Amino acid sequence: MDFINGITLLLIYELVGEACTLLLRLPIPGPVLGMMFLFLTLMWRRQIPSSLNLASETLLGHLSLLFVPAGVGVMIHFERILQESMAISLTLLLSTIITMTVTATIMEVTQRLLS
Repeated sequence: MDFINGITLLLIYELVGEACTLLLRLPIPGPVLGMMFLFLTLMWRRQIPSSLNLASETLLGHLSLLFVPAGVGVMIHFERILQESMAISLTLLLSTIITMTVTATIMEVTQRLLS
């Protein structure tokens, strides 16, 4: 019963995050907002309920199973991935360069502001 209570708690926080995102039209994914709410609640309580601990450990123990659908999707669409490999590679390369540049710029600006 503890596991079901823990999963229910996780899903409630996800639902609250999703509802807030939809109602307030926030540019944040609902599950991320729900996870932030859960984090703040746990910080405020200064303890993790045993049911939440059990559910989290069980989910983390089976985390590899969550990657199976993605792997099946890659195998099913392998032919299309081969056809679009140049576009995929270029997109990955450019997005990596842009992300690294923006991150480095933000880090430099932050260091200048803090020093």
